[in-house]
Amino acid sequence: MSDSRPMQNKRVLVTGSGTGLGREMALEFARQGAAVVLHYSHSSAGAMSALETIRAAGGKANAFAADFSNVEAVRGLARDALAFHGGLDILINNAGITLNLPFEKVTPEQFDTLYHVNVRAQFFLTQALVPALVASRGVIINLSSIHGVAAFPGHSVYAGTKGAIIAYTRELAIELAPRGVRVNTIAPGAVPVENHRKVGAVDEGATGRGIPIGFAGEPIDVARLAIFLASEASRYIVGQTIIIDGGTTSWISFGDGFRHISDAPFGRGYVPGV
Repeated sequence: MSDSRPMQNKRVLVTGSGTGLGREMALEFARQGAAVVLHYSHSSAGAMSALETIRAAGGKANAFAADFSNVEAVRGLARDALAFHGGLDILINNAGITLNLPFEKVTPEQFDTLYHVNVRAQFFLTQALVPALVASRGVIINLSSIHGVAAFPGHSVYAGTKGAIIAYTRELAIELAPRGVRVNTIAPGAVPVENHRKVGAVDEGATGRGIPIGFAGEPIDVARLAIFLASEASRYIVGQTIIIDGGTTSWISFGDGFRHISDAPFGRGYVPGV
């Protein structure tokens, strides 16, 4: 393996890496030279196939299960990761679940499940791993969403958890920065993954037409941003939420929205409707 890769010899834990963004981030960290622990909750297939891919390329990796609705399971994952790696340099808090329901129909059980998995698990996993990250002067990258900064009907609970991650990132960052640990958040916009396809057809072309840049993101876009935030190239970025959404949260939504101009001078272009 080449020593030129930015994550060479780094020890990484990526939660929720059996599918979607987490899986691609685990694979990209491995491609860039890191040893990787993958985490999955219930289904092992995606994590195990990623594990095989990493090992087949000569990388070092392992995978562990943990139910993120259970704090003791979360702490067990921390112990497993530290035992495998002998320490930790980078924690990617990606695991999360969603729920799309009208506000009036959300039950207390559904509310608790989302906050336990999306916020509480991340909080206590990080707490368990802070001593190792302080020792390595490491990096924490939390995954939020544009739902944490902009509203969309049916996401009252999910958006609350993602907003909590943004606020918690700022607070944790100022506590840990003096101890040598950098903390930031990535907030992706539309990035279709396999779980979206399981619940219905995904028309990526139609999705792209609603995004100023003209296309939906891909998991590798988020993975490359994570590599940057984990590297020395971002050493002065602390406590920030980096939005990666093709301009979705930047446009003014009143009026008739975006009108596609097929022959726009810059290729796939959009101008505000008039």
